[in-house]
Amino acid sequence: MSYNILSQDLLEDNSHLYRHCRQPLLHWSFRFPNILREIKHFDADVLCLQEVQEDHYGTEIRPSLESLGYHCEYKMRTGRKPDGCAICFKQSKFSLLSVNPVEFYRPDIPLLDRDNVGLVLLLQPRIPSAASPAICIANTHLLYNPRRGDIKLTQLAMLLAEISSVAHQKDGSFCPIVMCGDFNSVPGSPLYSFIKEGKLNYEGLAIGKVSGQEQSSRGQRILSIPIWPPNLGISQNCVYEVQQVPKVEKTDDNLTQPQLEKTEVIVAAGKLSSYLQHHFSLSSVYSHYFPDTGIPEVTTCHSRSAVTVDYIFYSAQKEDVAGEPGAEVALVGGLKLLARLSLLTERDLWTVNGLPNENNSSDHLPLLAKFRLDL
Repeated sequence: MSYNILSQDLLEDNSHLYRHCRQPLLHWSFRFPNILREIKHFDADVLCLQEVQEDHYGTEIRPSLESLGYHCEYKMRTGRKPDGCAICFKQSKFSLLSVNPVEFYRPDIPLLDRDNVGLVLLLQPRIPSAASPAICIANTHLLYNPRRGDIKLTQLAMLLAEISSVAHQKDGSFCPIVMCGDFNSVPGSPLYSFIKEGKLNYEGLAIGKVSGQEQSSRGQRILSIPIWPPNLGISQNCVYEVQQVPKVEKTDDNLTQPQLEKTEVIVAAGKLSSYLQHHFSLSSVYSHYFPDTGIPEVTTCHSRSAVTVDYIFYSAQKEDVAGEPGAEVALVGGLKLLARLSLLTERDLWTVNGLPNENNSSDHLPLLAKFRLDL
């Protein structure tokens, strides 16, 4: 399950978004029991939660989930933001191999001045068979600001680099990956397409067009090439770069330090390309439109907007079955999507007075997928 549960502080700071709601429905004392009831009802093996407020996490959310058999890991936003991301998993189903928080704030990089975070877990399924692969679960809540696509893409690259590092197996392949969260970007946007297609040529792209949240991009600057500075240590392929420290042999004094720096600068300048890439084959659990009508699904709905910004992406290694034309695509050692919980249309949601309402206590809907893990 991926679920942005709406932090109470953020609700109160943005009360203009919830004027359509009856006041008592907005109190945490009303909302939390509803959210917990949903979580219990759907009974997912893994929860990726966003906007988890720190004080509520400590006093209510974590104890309640632990009593349901979940082990919880939490990463709070940096700075003074009192919420963060949690990944909780059923201890009966998985054991924890590693916890890898990702901070998107970097004091040494002016571009990265926002307090968003991600969290990446490596889990081992508890299966009698000794050969069960690990599974990598990532959760994030990217920057909201529709006009800062440069920051959003860099935050995404940082998350992908961490996933790449965590999911990397001894044989050079990746273990199965599930990447969840609120990406603050809409289907078909350049950021979304980059996740699904594994490549993006961003030359000439306005920074306000990256997430597709706003139509107009008048007077906006375009993305710089490269988007982030080299000292971030992440390549255009969204992996951590190996820091090559020049080794100066004691016997060889010809190559002085300034010469070394000069050669490195020339190499860097020659590599400037407006292409981003990543090496995962990711599919979206949801198709974002209802097949019969073409009407968009929505994952969030309040007085300002009703759109899809929440996703569950998963690694599906596609391999064509030889022989039959139009044969089913086999998934090799990946995740097979078996089922998903239906989303709703904006019209559906306004028939129950939008979100939050008396049954659904966040301004987002929970996303839920059922997978088979092929061993």
